[in-house]
Amino acid sequence: MQRSAFVDRLDEKLNTDAYADLDASPNGLQVGSKTGEIETVAFAVDAVEATVETAVDVGADALVTHHGMIWGGLDRVTGREYDRIEPLVANDVPLYVSHLPLDGHQTLGNAAGVADVLGLVDREPFGQVGPEYVGQRGVVPDGSSADDLAATLEAELDHGGEGVQVLEFGPDELEDVGIVTGSGSDWLREAEDLGLDALVTGEAKAKAYHEAREAGVSVFLAGHYATETFGVRALQSVADDWGLETRYIDHPTGL
Repeated sequence: MQRSAFVDRLDEKLNTDAYADLDASPNGLQVGSKTGEIETVAFAVDAVEATVETAVDVGADALVTHHGMIWGGLDRVTGREYDRIEPLVANDVPLYVSHLPLDGHQTLGNAAGVADVLGLVDREPFGQVGPEYVGQRGVVPDGSSADDLAATLEAELDHGGEGVQVLEFGPDELEDVGIVTGSGSDWLREAEDLGLDALVTGEAKAKAYHEAREAGVSVFLAGHYATETFGVRALQSVADDWGLETRYIDHPTGL
């Protein structure tokens, strides 16, 4: 497949342009050229030295990640930035990044993947950022206790043995659940306004404890990395369907 076709097809599928003014990460092709052919694609959560080096070692023609290398601009390519980018350029491996678009995609996204794990039904977009969304909400059939919901997350997510922390301030039976993966505690107010019983995310700021307590919303902290493996794995399946050879590079952080 031509690189240009690969990039354009991902941009279209992920509605990348809709997030252009909403995301600190430049989404789409972040490093490299659209000229050339792609046969093998590596997928990873983070674009860092470890995953870049592995992508090069396995002979990938491109690397697709959720977290890229550029956040809010890049002043100079030295030090750590150089060490991450140089192997991509030297080996002609383009980097494609999808941050907020992959969080918010309602079928391929990270939140959608967590919702699948929890078996949520009656799903709707959640986690508003401007006119777009970065999460998903849904209903637990027949309800769930906080312990059971946490046990499901612990059993199904790659949390590096760190488990799931619960701020248990919601009702005894949880039905309406919002999900914003990664660092999603800023959407507690939206969860409260919508009358949700729980918010599932990866990590939280310290203020989330009192905000959750005052809102009467249970918060599940299942790990930033653990909640954000779903999107790139879903994109890997898309690339498989396009006839490309794929590799998933797993590098859990425990955070």
